[in-house]
Amino acid sequence: MELASPRSFVLLLVLPALVACQKTKPMPDAMATPGQASATPAPVPPLSPTARIEDERNTIDVFKSCAPSTVFVTQTRVVVDYFAGVAQEVPAGSGSGFVWDDAGHIVTNFHVVEGARALTVTFHDQQQFEAKIVGLEPRKDIAVLKVDAPAKLLVPIKVAKSTQLEVGQKAIAIGNPFGLDHTLTTGVISALGRQVQGAGGVTIRDMIQTDAAINPGNSGGPLHDSTGQLIGMNTMIFSKSGASAGIGFAVPISTIQRIVPQIIKTGRAEQLGLGIGIDPMQKLERRLGVRGVIVLAVPPDSPAAKAGMRGVTQTGRGIALGDIIVGVDDKRIETFDDLYTVLDSHKPDDIVKVTVVRGDDTVTLNVKVIVLNPAGGGT
Repeated sequence: MELASPRSFVLLLVLPALVACQKTKPMPDAMATPGQASATPAPVPPLSPTARIEDERNTIDVFKSCAPSTVFVTQTRVVVDYFAGVAQEVPAGSGSGFVWDDAGHIVTNFHVVEGARALTVTFHDQQQFEAKIVGLEPRKDIAVLKVDAPAKLLVPIKVAKSTQLEVGQKAIAIGNPFGLDHTLTTGVISALGRQVQGAGGVTIRDMIQTDAAINPGNSGGPLHDSTGQLIGMNTMIFSKSGASAGIGFAVPISTIQRIVPQIIKTGRAEQLGLGIGIDPMQKLERRLGVRGVIVLAVPPDSPAAKAGMRGVTQTGRGIALGDIIVGVDDKRIETFDDLYTVLDSHKPDDIVKVTVVRGDDTVTLNVKVIVLNPAGGGT
């Protein structure tokens, strides 16, 4: 029997070791990139319902509480095909709104319902009801509708008792952007006291600016704080593309609380004034280059007449200017917008100091603020 040489003995020891290594070497992953080590990420266990951060839990609670109060408002208009000689109703726009009370009043934006032939309100459970317009306030972009819906659907929105808002506090918007009902977006109050051009040549003042995403269809929807209370109504965005750019505006709750009850009670919002005749378009002021508001007429026995205010008079040479309003209290008046805004901050029967230019003189008159006749057309 021949003995193995030392060299053969070494080979016999090495070969079993190589075979063992081949058996234990992992196979390469077929999906792995050549030259890249294969790795399978460990699964991430989901959070338990109680593990969400406080801000997440707050947002979820606000949505669950406030979503039933948010509605979808759609309108139709009549389109006439003059070539075919037919007229038909077609969808003409949509927006959002919210339930104001258990009597069926719905609050939304004026521009959402402007020119509508018919209006439909859709609730969170997708039930739809025809809506009637109770009243409009274009100068504040507010409209009040009414629906005849079951009591279980009429969940009034929570209205903030305190209107002390601060820049930086949480803002939650709920609405129906692009027809996607009950969409929630969050952000903060970015600024307060913004001014946005409204209808009728007046500016909507004290608007809330927010970076919560507001898109077409969000108009008329509620803006909530972290307690779920209404702090504003989403109205418009500043965007070159038409989609949210992080700059949205909302009518403040202080304005909504003042205007909506007036519309529900009388069908219109109260407009305060001095009971004088003026031109909101200010054609004469522009023609003459006058800064201020020209008093065109002063009705007899009106508070303005009793205070001694004078209007335009007719002479043999044409018209002669009477008083030009240039100030109310400590506010300078240069336009109708200025006058409207100052008087809008007062209450009926308040006495205001009106500064007028009369020829070469400046006169101050004490005039009582009154509620104007809706058909009057004055201020």
